Amino acid sequence: MKESITVQEEMQSVVSDHATLVAIGLKIQELRLLDPIEEKVQIAQKTIKYEPYEKLIDGLIAILAGAHGLAEINKLVRGDSALQAAFGRDGCAEQSVVQDTLDHCTAENVEQMQQAVQEIYRQHSQGYRHDFGQLLVLDIDLTGRPCGKKAALATKGYFGGRPNRRGRQVAYVVASQYEEVVVERLFQGNVALTTALPSLLQGTEETLILAARERARTILRIDAGGGSVEAINEMLSKGYHIHCKDYSGMRARKLAASVTEWVEDPREPGRQVGWVTTEPDLYLRPVRRIAARCRKRNGQWGVGVIVSSLSDPEILALTGASPEAAQAPHASLLAHVHFYDQRGGGVEIAIKQDKQGLGTLKRNKKRFEAQQMVLQLEALAHNLIFWSRAWLATGCAKIVRWGLLRMVRDVFRMLGIIKFDHTHRIVQIIIRQTDPLAKPLSVSLATILAQQQVTVILGEI
Repeated sequence: MKESITVQEEMQSVVSDHATLVAIGLKIQELRLLDPIEEKVQIAQKTIKYEPYEKLIDGLIAILAGAHGLAEINKLVRGDSALQAAFGRDGCAEQSVVQDTLDHCTAENVEQMQQAVQEIYRQHSQGYRHDFGQLLVLDIDLTGRPCGKKAALATKGYFGGRPNRRGRQVAYVVASQYEEVVVERLFQGNVALTTALPSLLQGTEETLILAARERARTILRIDAGGGSVEAINEMLSKGYHIHCKDYSGMRARKLAASVTEWVEDPREPGRQVGWVTTEPDLYLRPVRRIAARCRKRNGQWGVGVIVSSLSDPEILALTGASPEAAQAPHASLLAHVHFYDQRGGGVEIAIKQDKQGLGTLKRNKKRFEAQQMVLQLEALAHNLIFWSRAWLATGCAKIVRWGLLRMVRDVFRMLGIIKFDHTHRIVQIIIRQTDPLAKPLSVSLATILAQQQVTVILGEI
């Protein structure tokens, strides 16, 4: 009679430069967060080794790993088997194959991808679950994305003061309270925000499912590019609150002339603000207007006018004014101006973080549909990073205020050893203990991976 001999196979170990991102990938897999892409996006391309949707996931992983160009897929993803496994991949497509898949995308595929990203947002975002007992703040803006003149719909437009540059415009709708991108759309280079607004509002209403009640509790905060009378009336007719700058510089100067008392802004030396006293008969609903002026280098006044439908209690609550401060002279006047200033910490900082942390300016495709697909991957990556930050902040509170750049550079890029069992399942993550974030992050990672029975420890590497 032969004896049965059991041989215990040793665990396979792989070194990864992105040990924390490996853990995040496992959490994403547990939540089946990326399933809508597989279910909805059907790209008509022959499959040789990998499905088209799998190549889209490879591109997404590269963006999360810090790639500023899709060509970096080969180094950052294809060379890291642990990172592939964490996201449910048994390999990684070569970068040129991923590029080819993007080039095969049609307008129908773009719509499918937008629907997939929309479904993911609804399932996992804070913005979709916003309690409308308090006002929701949505910041809207355009930013130029320069590209080659042979790219589809690349035209001359506004690109940071470079008049002869060609490119496209990227439009953002950001839920600023949650730092989430609600909608991101691509337009040709000469499109102004007033032209892009209707499709942005439609996309926002579809994503957040904003009925009349929700729109009445939503503020659209926009710069002068979307502050034409027609655009403001369109937003007011839909029931939104608006807080935006008037589009017309000539009208702003005329309105500023009606100010009877100018008040010094204590937060901005040299800036004066005042109520416009001219009746606002151009608008469909009651609004108030605030003029702000600063001295230019030539000694003349530079003037802007803010148009707002917000009441005194609403604007004071939004700016966090204490009961004592709310009773101060000119409290509401200054609060309107300071609330508009907060755009700098909303959509403007979101755009800046995408450029620095996700390298959006360096990722351009010649075909318009391909670039639209890239845009959706970037929007998804933006939100995934901030959702990941919330998961990790339970044990490492100091990262709560960190932006995309520090998350990608300092948190996701952490040296570690990833151990697999005989079924090629990740069972252990060893983080280099000398990393300054290793100890607090190991606590967070152990918590989010507990259900998957993946241990996280510190060690010498």
